[in-house]
Amino acid sequence: MTLAADNNRKYAPVESAPVVTLRPKPQIKAVMTRRRPKFWMQIPLVRWVLFGLGLALIVAAPIVAPLPGPAGTLCFALGLGLVLQTSAWARRRYVMFKRRHPKSGHWIDWGLRRASQKRRLARKKQAKGD
Repeated sequence: MTLAADNNRKYAPVESAPVVTLRPKPQIKAVMTRRRPKFWMQIPLVRWVLFGLGLALIVAAPIVAPLPGPAGTLCFALGLGLVLQTSAWARRRYVMFKRRHPKSGHWIDWGLRRASQKRRLARKKQAKGD
């Protein structure tokens, strides 16, 4: 049979197989999502640039605050998040601040959506439920 004759042949419709979507296992998905940002954070130049950007945002927050809207608050929160992410010294100071002022620390954690705050709230709920 020639190629031309093969192309002209009419094929019977084939019953379609069920579509299977492949989903990565939870542990693989966690590795894929969590390790990628940390890879960049291991490069010293990137850490310094993010730290400097965070400080610049913190310094710019009072300047931007008079503008209408929550620009100053968002600017400060983003800057604080970047500084806390890139500086061990800042994290130690933050922990000391939270120990002295637990209510303020709670609101900062909530605003930054920190995992430690979520764990504490889950433990507190579990302790009340028992």
